[in-house]
Amino acid sequence: MGEEKKVWLVRAGRRGEDEEADLTEGRAMIGFRDANNLASYPDVAAVARALLKADKEPNENRAANRARQAWAFSRTAQVGDSVVLPLKTRPGQIALGRIVGPYEYTKIGGEKRHTLKVKWLKPDVPRSAFKQDLLYSFGAFMTVCRIQRNDAEHRVAEVLAGKPDPGFTDQEDAAGAKVKVKIATDKDATIDLAQAAQDELVAHVRKQFQTHDLARLVGAVLEAEGYVAHVSPPGPDGGADILAGRGPLGLDSPTLCVQVKATDAAADVKIFRELVGTMDHFKADQGLLVCWGGFTQPLKKEAQQKAFKVKMWDQTDLVNAVYRAYDKLSPEIQAELPLKRVWMLVREDIEEG
Repeated sequence: MGEEKKVWLVRAGRRGEDEEADLTEGRAMIGFRDANNLASYPDVAAVARALLKADKEPNENRAANRARQAWAFSRTAQVGDSVVLPLKTRPGQIALGRIVGPYEYTKIGGEKRHTLKVKWLKPDVPRSAFKQDLLYSFGAFMTVCRIQRNDAEHRVAEVLAGKPDPGFTDQEDAAGAKVKVKIATDKDATIDLAQAAQDELVAHVRKQFQTHDLARLVGAVLEAEGYVAHVSPPGPDGGADILAGRGPLGLDSPTLCVQVKATDAAADVKIFRELVGTMDHFKADQGLLVCWGGFTQPLKKEAQQKAFKVKMWDQTDLVNAVYRAYDKLSPEIQAELPLKRVWMLVREDIEEG
């Protein structure tokens, strides 16, 4: 038997600044600009010394933590391992790929960068495709981190194969593969609690508002934002799940035609074109396409041509709209979505490179 294939969380900058380059060029890139070619260091201790020396505020624990991440990226991660990239520029999506080439210290955009060659097999998986326990691990505050809780390797492989996340049923975590150097894993990482709370709410909305009920939620949000909304009953809707307008009777501009897709699959250009045709039929000023599973890249590209006519919401956009309108939502909707505003200190992420 061959060595167990691992799953790696690899981030692309604190604000996702390297995400587009990663997905376009078929790479995973990390920062760690204060370290030279990682292949040139004889061991993880040497990486830690280099990082400590370059740190403006030297901290031995931080240097050791970052060194383990850099070593995992350049030495422990192997061809065939899976890569999970939670997208900050597309908050509702995760890119999944497989490592197809070794570590390289190569020039990207005129600057030497630490990279791995990755084939991004599924660059736009909705976060809701994974169950809450894995999403919790994906929120680890690290640039590089091995994901190994709760049979993660098998579950990520299933989603890569186009199957649903089977979840975890065993009483104990599967044993991790042995490595020569202790690496950072999701078992000892600090977790992004804000993202975990967001994921939990998304999962609740998905459970509470299925099929036609999702259109009911969208209609409630629009009414809270000042529209008079008519939500079509279940069944054939003539291409418009919701028709809405301003004014006391909902007859004033801007008039709005809304299509809501509760599917986990990303909407394609056909759905977008159908909405545009329906807008013309109803002579609506604007359109709103809501798709729980997000949107394909061809659709996003085509939608740019109608950026001031059609708005698109994925699951994250819809939940953010719920946040904005929550105080004005009907008591019935609030009872189905019991939320409480909580303020907490935002922790600076000192474990990223």
